Amino acid sequence: MRREQPRTPTPTAAFAAADLGATSGRVIVGHVGRSTLELVEANRFDNTPLRLPTGLHWDLPALYTGILTGLRAAHQSGPLASVGIDSWAVDYGFLDADGALLGLPHHYRDPRTLHIADQVRDRAGASHLYQTTGLQHLPFNTVFQLAAARGTALLDAARTLLLVPDLLAYWLTGNTGAEATNASTTGLLDAITGTWSPDLARLAGIDESLLPPVREPGSIIGTLLPHVATATGLPAATPVVAVASHDTASAIVAVPATEPNSAYISCGTWSLAGLELDKPVLTDASRAANFTNERGIDGTVRYLRNIMGMWLLEECRRSWTMRRMPSALVPLLAEAAGAEPFAAVIDPDAPDFLAPEDMPDAIARYCVRTGQRPPASQGATVRCILESLALAHRRTLRAAAELAGQDITHVHMVGGGSRNELLCQFTADATGLPVVAGPAEATALGNVLVQARAHGLLGDLVSMRRLVADTQPLRRYRPQGDQRIWDSLEERLS
Repeated sequence: MRREQPRTPTPTAAFAAADLGATSGRVIVGHVGRSTLELVEANRFDNTPLRLPTGLHWDLPALYTGILTGLRAAHQSGPLASVGIDSWAVDYGFLDADGALLGLPHHYRDPRTLHIADQVRDRAGASHLYQTTGLQHLPFNTVFQLAAARGTALLDAARTLLLVPDLLAYWLTGNTGAEATNASTTGLLDAITGTWSPDLARLAGIDESLLPPVREPGSIIGTLLPHVATATGLPAATPVVAVASHDTASAIVAVPATEPNSAYISCGTWSLAGLELDKPVLTDASRAANFTNERGIDGTVRYLRNIMGMWLLEECRRSWTMRRMPSALVPLLAEAAGAEPFAAVIDPDAPDFLAPEDMPDAIARYCVRTGQRPPASQGATVRCILESLALAHRRTLRAAAELAGQDITHVHMVGGGSRNELLCQFTADATGLPVVAGPAEATALGNVLVQARAHGLLGDLVSMRRLVADTQPLRRYRPQGDQRIWDSLEERLS
């Protein structure tokens, strides 16, 4: 009788992903092989902005400490092949001539750019600015933040500008650079060439020498500095990989799209809704619709629009907590499911909701201002938010399809919002398209997938996404109800 030969085990490796969000950060260990993709959390830590006399700032040293603690915990569970860092976009720190950080990076919600942004756009010409950068006009884009810093002692002393993930990677390795997906969000990168634009640097009031060389996702930034190796217990030879360091770019890597004509919604603090394209769309119609063209992995373009996302709900919960009202998410969603449908609808991107002191009051005031009855309960407020987000998803994806000349047959929702069953079903109902929800941890997955590919464990983007589809839990939602209801809601907002 013939005996079966034992199978050779598929090689796997562990990668540490430092994934920083607007309210918290974590270090995740990803175990990756040809048919394996598993995540284990090593450390989670708060990301609490600081209100200082100079404005709203990020506490970057606290985030760095959280990363070091997480890497130490990750190493204790086994050897790590490399480390990668992703975070939110647009925010940056300055280094002086000695490589020291000058002050704490400003938070993108700091109001100092609100009036500057329009002035810079008008001075440059909105059409010219869009033709060069391809970016959605957002008042906190890096180019506008820099214009607001013009003439300050901080800018005068600066010799290098580093975006948040690049700054933290510099503290780990001592090497500077600008990862391409995040650099493309600054308003300083040419959308066609993928290089820094001298004209845009002058427009922002900075010397182009402040901007470090652009590097592609998957490149090796460097290895750990001796004191970092000591603090974490990791070998000094451990490489730090430039992943798709804009968190949305990492999330899109992990969209389990194995078929053509799919759209995506990366749903967290923001909802980033759009399409993956081969080239940017730089038409006047695209500019008027306020779509952005950001760089993705392997030369792709993330053609999308920012929508105020779960920030609306989380800020409501924060306000209710401060008022000593119930704020647990599960009971609120249950109450929302039973609330009156379509009682009130808001535009999530209205300036009212960018940074209000009290989000429930801001929603109520918006409803009064637009001739609607304000939500009468917490559940009604939550339902208003979720239906309004679904309507915004519908509006954005339909516009993206028209502007890019691409059909959409289904929608992938990834990120924390993909766990919200009501939001996923409302999005399917509003768009009239099937929704595939998950993975919720798309950003960390994309981070470790790029690292794994840099080590030769994975192949092209198609195979990376196939691995996600084959290993991660996904849930599917079919559209229900009458589309004419959503049409009438559109009319209510117009």
